[in-house]
Amino acid sequence: MIPINLGYGLKLELNQKLMMTPELRQAIAILQLSALELSDMIEQEIIENPVLEIAEKEVDDPEADPVNENPKEQLDDYLNWDDYFNQGIDKKSEYMVVDDEKTTVEKFVKNNVSLHEHLEFQLHLAVRDEAAKRIGHYLIGCIDENGYLCGTLSEAADTLGTNEDRVLEVLNLIQTFDPMGVGARDLQECLLLQCQQKGTYTTLVEDIICHYLPEVAAGKYKAIAEKLNCSPQEIQQAVDVIRTFDPKPGRAFGNDQCSYIVADMTVERVNGKYVITVNDTSVPKLTINPYYRRVAVDADSESKKFIEGRLNSAVWLIKSIEQRRRTLYNVMEAIIELQQDFFDKGAKFLRPLVMKKVAEKIEVHESTVSRAIANKYVDTPHGLVSLRSFFSTAVQSSDGSQDVSATKVKQKIKELINTEDSSDPFSDQALSEILCQHGMKISRRTVAKYREEQNIPSSAKRKRY
Repeated sequence: MIPINLGYGLKLELNQKLMMTPELRQAIAILQLSALELSDMIEQEIIENPVLEIAEKEVDDPEADPVNENPKEQLDDYLNWDDYFNQGIDKKSEYMVVDDEKTTVEKFVKNNVSLHEHLEFQLHLAVRDEAAKRIGHYLIGCIDENGYLCGTLSEAADTLGTNEDRVLEVLNLIQTFDPMGVGARDLQECLLLQCQQKGTYTTLVEDIICHYLPEVAAGKYKAIAEKLNCSPQEIQQAVDVIRTFDPKPGRAFGNDQCSYIVADMTVERVNGKYVITVNDTSVPKLTINPYYRRVAVDADSESKKFIEGRLNSAVWLIKSIEQRRRTLYNVMEAIIELQQDFFDKGAKFLRPLVMKKVAEKIEVHESTVSRAIANKYVDTPHGLVSLRSFFSTAVQSSDGSQDVSATKVKQKIKELINTEDSSDPFSDQALSEILCQHGMKISRRTVAKYREEQNIPSSAKRKRY
C-alpha cells in the first residue's frame, strides 16, 4: 500500500505575468483614436477631472507657451515622476508643429434639409385647400427616409375620416414633387414614376420593371429577350435606361451632418526632404491647475489622497497624449523610408509592406503599429491617404525576382477591365493568365476576390450585346 501525504505545507514560487493596468489600457485606447475622437475624449476628461484644464497662451508674452510647461515641475512634491517620465521628449517633437489659427472645414458644415421639410415646402406652394393640405401633411409624415410611403391608403382614409379616392388624389400630387419617384408604394411604382417624369417611358421598359427586375439583377438578358420576343441588345438598352433611375430617391436628404476626413498628419517635401507635421489643431492643449497643489498642502489625509489620485490620472493622460504624438511620428517616419517610391513618384509605386517590418524598425510591438494606424489619415503630396493603405500583402512575381503589392494588382485588374472588349469581357481565369504575363503570379480565386473588393461585376454581367 502506497502512503499518501495529506499534510499541510507552505511553498514559495516565483512567476512572471503581464498585468494590464487601467492606465495602460487608457494609453492603448488613446493611441488608436483619431484627432477628432481624441478631442472629444479630452473634453470629457476635463469635465470629470478638476485638476485638468486647457492651457492658454499669455497675450502679453508672445514667447510664453503653456503647452510646453512641464507638469513635473508643478507636482514634484507629491508624485514619483520617475515612473511617469522615464523618457524625455526627443528632438523629433520639434517638427510636430501645427498652426492653431488654421480654419477647419467643420466650422462651415451645415445640416442638410430633411426630406419631409423639402416635401412640406412644395406642398405649401402647390395646395391651397386646407382639407387637401391636411391629407398631404399626413401622407408626408408616412414617407420613410428612402422616399417610400408606409401604410395603405385605406388606413390613411380611416385615420383622416375621408375616402380613399381623395387620399389617392393627394398622393398622386405628392408623387409629382421633387425628388422624382418620391411617395411610391413599392420599387416598381418608384421606377415607373421616374420613367414617366424623365420622358423615357416605353412599353419594353415598363414590362421589365413590372415583371423582370430579379432577372435584370442576375444579368439574364437572353432569358428576358426570349420571353418578350426581342433581341438581347434591346433588353440591354432598356436596362441601361432603368439603371439611371434612383431606387431610393429620399436618401439624398437628411439631418445628418456632412462627414469630412481630417488628416491626422501632414507630409510635405521641403528642400528635398519630407517633413512630418502631426495635426492636433482640434486637440486641446492640457496643463494642470496649480490651485490643487496649494490646496493639497493644508488638506487632510483623505482629501490629499483624492487630489493625488486626480493628479496621477491627469499626468498619465498628458503623458499618453505625448506618447501618441511620438508614436505617430515614428510610424510615419518609418513608412516614408520604406515607401520612398510612393512619396517620390505616386501611388503606382506603392510596395508590399507588413506592420512587423515597421514595428522592428521603430522597436515597438506589431500591435502598437496596428493601433497607431487605425482610423488615421495623412495628407501627402499625392493626396489624402489612409495610413492602413501603406500596408498591403505581397503577391509573388512570376519570375520570383521581387514581390508585387496587392494594391498594384488591383489597379492592374481594374485597368484591364476598363480596356476590355465589352462584347467579350475577360473572365477571372483570363485575367489571371494576363496578370501572369505581366509578372504577377495570382490565382483565379484571388482575381475574383480583388475584383469583388472593387465592386466590379463578373464577366457575365459586364457583357454587352
